[in-house]
Order: sequence, then C-alpha cells, then structure tokens
Amino acid sequence: MHKVPVGVLGASGYAGRELCGLIARHPKLELAFASANEQRGQRARIGATEVTYVATEDAPLSKAEIVFTALPHGASAQWVGNARATGARVVDLSSDFRPGAGQTEAPYGLTELMRAKLPGAEIVANPGCYPTAILLALAPLLKAGWVVPGATINVSAASGVTGAGYSPRPDLLFAEVAEDFRAYAVGNEHRHLAEMQAVANELGGKHNDILFTPHLLPVARGILATITVPVNEYTDDPAALWRECYRGEPFIEIVDQPPALRDVVRRNVVRLSVTKAANVRQPTLIIISAIDNLMKGASGQALQNANVLLGLNEQAGLPI
Repeated sequence: MHKVPVGVLGASGYAGRELCGLIARHPKLELAFASANEQRGQRARIGATEVTYVATEDAPLSKAEIVFTALPHGASAQWVGNARATGARVVDLSSDFRPGAGQTEAPYGLTELMRAKLPGAEIVANPGCYPTAILLALAPLLKAGWVVPGATINVSAASGVTGAGYSPRPDLLFAEVAEDFRAYAVGNEHRHLAEMQAVANELGGKHNDILFTPHLLPVARGILATITVPVNEYTDDPAALWRECYRGEPFIEIVDQPPALRDVVRRNVVRLSVTKAANVRQPTLIIISAIDNLMKGASGQALQNANVLLGLNEQAGLPI
C-alpha cells in the first residue's frame, strides 16, 4: 500500500516525539525523516519504531509531501520557507504564522472551526495548546452573539509540565514542581494571549477582552481551563448551543459533569462542560475545558490538519 512520506523538524521535543509516534501508527503515512540538531546521529525508539535523528540542515525536505515543523518559536519560519521551496506543504507547530504573530498569517488550524480553509493550504498554522482548549470552548458563544458586549472573559487554566517544552530549566525540576501548584505569567502577558484575542475577535467577539492566568500543574501532560463568561441571558439548557455547534465532531465531547484530565490524556479530544453560575447578579456561564496538551493541543491536532490537507479520513491515526 502506498503511504505518503512526511517529515518532522524538531523531532526530539515532546511534541515532535509524540508526532513521530502518531505517524508510525498511521495507516497512510510514513516517516521520511526526523531532525534533532543536538541529537543528530542518535537513535530513539518511539513506540515500535526506531528513528535515527538527522541535523535539521541535513533533512531531505524534498522527500516529504508534508513537513511538520516543531521547532522553537521564532526559528520555525525560515524552515517553513525551506520546506515550501521543495514543494512540500507544511503544518507549523510554532507560533510564527498564527494570528497575532505580526507577520503573514497562514490558515489557522483549529480544525473544527477552520476546516473549510485547510484543503488547499500550503502552510497551516497549528494552534497553541491553551488557545485550543479555550477557543473551542468560547467559539459557540462568540458566534451566537451571547457574550455581553465589552465584557471581560476570565480564564484560569492549568497545564502539565510538558507544556513548557523539552529544554531543561531549574524551575521545572521534579523537586520544584512536585507537591506544588503555582500561577505564572501573571499580569495578562502570556505569549498565547495575542493569538486567542485575535481569533476571538474573528469569531464574533464584541470588544471582549480575555483575562488569562495560566498555572503549572505537577503532572506531565494535560490542560484544564475554567472560563467564566458574562452572557446576555440564561437559557434552560445552555449546553445545547455547544451540542448543536459541534454536532458530528468526533473530537469534541460535551458532557454534563465537569471534565477531568484523566478523561482526555493521550486522546485527541476536547471535553467541555457548561454550567450556569448561581448567586451572581450578571448571568454568567462557567465552561470547563480539558485537553491533552501534547495531543489535541499540539501533535494530534497537527496530524488531524495533515489528514485534511491530504484528503484522508480526518480520524486516521488519531486516538479518540
């Protein structure tokens, strides 16, 4: 059976390794190369597959129909251009081409909302992990015009340690993270904020600021976001809006009880609950959103986007 050759630049990081593992199990794809500068020449076992890393500058870009760039933010754009020069299409996991990045934007790969823009794309900007969890939770409200104009949307979200990347840092050592829970980037200055605000405005936000406070969880993977949104009025069944918006979407689950990380880890899904807030004067909805930051928040969504680019079954190779 013919398989489509794909390559991964930045394959030794958490997202890159996850992606290589998904490709190895994909029925229609095969890994043409995997690059990792610091580990060039080294072998790594990813699932049942053994991969030999090559230097990024030695990667045979012309051998791949799709190149996934999982390189650091700011370093990816050059290699996206190099891959495009060979005729390959690119799914970029960095922030370089996302909304709010300040340069030419590519179609935004929040698949469930932007699917129609993807099939003919040369470059797809894969969303960040926090934006995936938060924007898929907010989209039905924004598109329906339920959010109070000018109201602030408050987001408190916690991520596992892999969200900080693979590079060693003293503050991410086991003894620093275990048995602790802390906020970071306090002051509404997280690098994902511009991306979330730009997409929220595109989806129909009416001068709605997003006030975002991220936290570090002492776990390896997963994101749990609590989102409070002032709305114009309550309905008897507020979750009906989400069920209708995401009807038929295999990777979005609308549930009655607040989701937990164990519901989503190692799955390419977003799990959402919607609750009316009691004891407040302003009608407010509380949305809880859970994802695996490495799967739906990075590599799984990248593969989902590649499936769309190639005209394959969107669920191919993805754990649900």
